[in-house]
Amino acid sequence: MLPRNTFALGGAASGKSQWAEELANSSGLKRTYLATGRIWDAEVQERVNIHRARRDAGWQTVECPLDLSEPLSNLTMGEIALIDCATMWLSNHLLEGSDLKQAQNDLLQALRGCAAPWIIVSNEVGQGIVPDNALARQFREAQGRLNIALAAEADTVVQVIAGLPQVLKGQLE
Repeated sequence: MLPRNTFALGGAASGKSQWAEELANSSGLKRTYLATGRIWDAEVQERVNIHRARRDAGWQTVECPLDLSEPLSNLTMGEIALIDCATMWLSNHLLEGSDLKQAQNDLLQALRGCAAPWIIVSNEVGQGIVPDNALARQFREAQGRLNIALAAEADTVVQVIAGLPQVLKGQLE
């Protein structure tokens, strides 16, 4: 049985996005991909291309680098949302100078009000060294707080390591 709300967490290139896509594909529901990334350069474009190539024509993609509230509120039962990813969403808000606490609160409210099940992907950034500059430390702290809040909100939390899902909270099936 598909969990109502799933939080997929992992390091960079851990396989978390692909795992989350497979979970959404297995749901049998109409799939909506809420893309938070902004294409800044050729490297990011290539990563986006790889993600797009994995998704078949059955996916609807909504570009939402800052505002997830509206697309989440538009979803209905019979659909599933995959938000990829919370890290890019947070980075976008940090670079825009947004009030990060308010943005996080707005996201949590939108997730709670969403009629459809959701999967949200995020990076674990707190297992490395302490960054040497203030902006990177601010981001690391904000990402940690966001991940804690998303894990609390989710029924199921999965850490993906080397493409392998490790259930931290709840259960799969």
